[in-house]
Amino acid sequence: PPHVSIMKTVLASRTIDIPEGVDVKIVHRRVTVKGPRGELYRDLSHVDMDLRIVDGKIQVDIWFANRQQLACVRTVCSHIDNMLVGVTRGFLYKMRFVYSHFPINVTANGENVEIRNFLGEKRVRKVKLLDGVSYVRSADVKDQIELTGNDIANVSLTCAQIQQSTNVRKKDLRKFLDGIYVSEKGAIPEE
Repeated sequence: PPHVSIMKTVLASRTIDIPEGVDVKIVHRRVTVKGPRGELYRDLSHVDMDLRIVDGKIQVDIWFANRQQLACVRTVCSHIDNMLVGVTRGFLYKMRFVYSHFPINVTANGENVEIRNFLGEKRVRKVKLLDGVSYVRSADVKDQIELTGNDIANVSLTCAQIQQSTNVRKKDLRKFLDGIYVSEKGAIPEE
């Protein structure tokens, strides 16, 4: 067979600024971030790259990488950036209830969110709030809940599980649009 050469980039590098009041430790590509809102830990040791702190910045280097490995540089930077935002500002996801006839009833019970009267069903749907995720019913907006936390993965996963718990089965989805959907997401706005 003809020899296929894969183009490799000698060095791909990105840096991330560390905000004030945040302490970052990197040991064997295991990243710990401490900030005013708390502490987050993430193990990135499955990605082959150099992770180190240089001049108050986090530097991500990858040598002789093919396309898939080059894509990891930006991904790792995004993960670390989300950790930095999480311990400084935190993440806020807003979800709205959509219903045409039966009002959806959502209550917090300990560390579970309970959804009742969805499409008039008697079944109680329960979704567990993941670690560090807090639930608030919006006071100023009708039929809205707010989920906040430091770890974007836990907050967004909780929202996804709430949304998926209200999937409509065996009906025409163009007509039955009932459910709980994410309406807004991002870092908690600074006052």
